[in-house]
Amino acid sequence: MNLYWPDAPHAGKSPLQDPVITQIAAKYGKTPAQIVLRWHIEHGLSAIPKSVTPHRIAENIGIFDFALTADETAAVDALDTDLRTGTDPDGIKADSFG
Repeated sequence: MNLYWPDAPHAGKSPLQDPVITQIAAKYGKTPAQIVLRWHIEHGLSAIPKSVTPHRIAENIGIFDFALTADETAAVDALDTDLRTGTDPDGIKADSFG
């Protein structure tokens, strides 16, 4: 995960390592990524996970056999830093895609 605001307070901190996420993941026997994907579903958001690894593809699908509680959803909501993460969209060029 890249933050293109390197001086931001949470620069370099992956939400997949946040104790809130990891504790919920442990409770359900899921991966942190599955918790984040499920959080998107709980909010009616579209998430487009990407993987070429068969076991991760299966994990990405394995988010429909549990639901987050209202308190868990609120705890994940509270992690929002209002920072955009990922690739700086100004740095994406058409020739980057081959």
